[in-house]
Amino acid sequence: MSRFRLFAGRTWWRLDAGGLALGLVLAALSLTPSLLPRPALLQGVIAGLSFAVGYAVGALLVALLRPLARRLIGWRPSAAVIRWTWIAGAVVVLAAGAWFAVLAVAWQNEVRALVEMPPVDGVDIAAFYLGALPVAVLCLAIGRGIRRLHRGLSRLVGPLIGALGAALLVGLGAFTLGTVVMGAIDGIYEARNAAPAHWVSEPTSEFHSAGADSPMEWETLGRHGTAFLGGGPTADDIAEVTGESALEPIRVYSSLHTADSTAGRAALAVDELVRTGAFERSVLVVATATGSGWLEPQTTDSLEYLHGGDTAIVSMQYAYTPSWVSFVFEPDAPVDAARVLFDAVHAEWLTHPASERPKLISYGLSLGAHGSQSTFADLAEVRERTDGALFVGSPNGTPLWRELQAARESGSPAWQPVLDAGAEVRWMSQPGDFDKLAGPWGEPHVAYLQHATDPVTWLGPELLWAEPDWLLPGQRAADVSPNMHWIPVVTALQVVVDMLMGESVPASHGHNYGDVVLDGWAAVTGDGGLDAAAIERIRAVIAEYAAVRPVGSSVGE
Repeated sequence: MSRFRLFAGRTWWRLDAGGLALGLVLAALSLTPSLLPRPALLQGVIAGLSFAVGYAVGALLVALLRPLARRLIGWRPSAAVIRWTWIAGAVVVLAAGAWFAVLAVAWQNEVRALVEMPPVDGVDIAAFYLGALPVAVLCLAIGRGIRRLHRGLSRLVGPLIGALGAALLVGLGAFTLGTVVMGAIDGIYEARNAAPAHWVSEPTSEFHSAGADSPMEWETLGRHGTAFLGGGPTADDIAEVTGESALEPIRVYSSLHTADSTAGRAALAVDELVRTGAFERSVLVVATATGSGWLEPQTTDSLEYLHGGDTAIVSMQYAYTPSWVSFVFEPDAPVDAARVLFDAVHAEWLTHPASERPKLISYGLSLGAHGSQSTFADLAEVRERTDGALFVGSPNGTPLWRELQAARESGSPAWQPVLDAGAEVRWMSQPGDFDKLAGPWGEPHVAYLQHATDPVTWLGPELLWAEPDWLLPGQRAADVSPNMHWIPVVTALQVVVDMLMGESVPASHGHNYGDVVLDGWAAVTGDGGLDAAAIERIRAVIAEYAAVRPVGSSVGE
């Protein structure tokens, strides 16, 4: 009699006491702060998932320990004891719920203050339960279904074969469901990407793909390709801001529909670089796009303003789904595309006289940073084959990033590591971070833009079972809540949701690097000979982008 029937006569809805207790504890702990503020609906989803995990673990522990306890103690509680225990538990849950609701508001406002956002004045209870209850009930129903399947098969074919059969059927069902869901997502994003961006016009400039004299066809370049090619400053725009004469920037983009293979798309991109005279410019950037082929306007435009349009940027699409979909289901796609494109550009670049070549720069944001870094075996190869590199918001699973993090000097924090006193590579979160190291920074410069509150950078599998360095004493950044503590499984769920909110916060936090990208380019490519006043005018123009950006965040794109 250790179970409580939620609905009399419906054994399907029996709740295990141990599972319920641990589930409620984890659900309450899920309200604690994480890296970024989160809306009530998503907090409810986290609470529902946390409850389900706690329920499964708690029910398993009770099932394992109950027989042992009965043998050792030899006592079974009476029905009255069980009833009053449930009543007392309900009272405790109600009181704790009210207390945690108050704490949750305080915690969220603390996080909001740390990332420079206004406070909220209360909890949206309806949205919270709309996220929590369906998720918890669905997870419990799935768990009960799996248990009944296992028991039924065990009675037919025995415990061992029954367990294997149940695992096989569950795996097959999950695979089938995943295939259907991913097929639907693929179809949605394929259609979404197909049409040209509606907020830009087809370029007429000969220096843009799909412009005058270009073999690229506008209708084949997709939403993000056309947004890149139809956007950006003109020579007149740049001259107006900088007060200096300017060239028309070169922009080259090869989409999934321009050729049937990765190598074919890369070859077309190189042909476009040759046609537009890109190898005669001062700076040539090989940019790896995010999962759907998106390039962040404030980053690309910053470079062009900084160097008076004496630039060329080339990129190539490798997928049309959001970055998280591409990373999970096609993890090799960004790596293969980045490597093939860079190798093709590098081969052509080497054919030009060394004294006349442009600076060759590798760049990537988010999943694009993963692809760009994975082009190179190590830091030495980055510096050997490029004239500089800028990696922004690197994902946690990138091998080069993990290698450099592991090699950082003792005492330097994970969010702003120091390696060999900054002689070859440096990290920036706030303007001026590159200059904090007194020693020389040898050419070429390799730079990372990295925030302590960027969930894309800190979400790794180890977060499920191990406390991360960035939460340890002495490692925590000033904008990470002092009330954020590592909780097995729960913290990982929180940071997953933080990823969805990565660019919902002001620059300087999360996955938003708009306030430092200009400094990143200046460190890697030089300041273009501009004075401080001109650079501040560029900074002011770029700061306006956050208010008008129409295409979404790099996390989702």
